[in-house]
Amino acid sequence: MALAIRFEQLIQDGVVEDQGEIACLGHVTPARLSQIMGLLMLAPDIQESILMLPKVHEGRDTVTERDLRRITRSLDWGVQRVLWGEVV
Repeated sequence: MALAIRFEQLIQDGVVEDQGEIACLGHVTPARLSQIMGLLMLAPDIQESILMLPKVHEGRDTVTERDLRRITRSLDWGVQRVLWGEVV
C-alpha cells in the first residue's frame, strides 16, 4: 500500500513519467506494477487499515497482496468493505 502511494506521488511530482517507467526502474513487469497500483482503488478506510496493520515478526502475513487483489476488483466501496471484513 505504501509503495502504491509513493509511486503515485512520484508520477504526480513529475519525477517519473508513468507507471511503465516505474516498472522498468523497479525491474518488475508492468502487470505486476498495475497490481500494486490497483491498491489505490481501495476505499480510504481500507487503505488506512492496511497501513496500520501490525508488523509480522514471525510466520505469514495475515493479509496478503493476493487477498487485496480480490477486493480491488470491485470499485464499489461498500462491496470492498464487506470483502475486507472477510479477510480480516
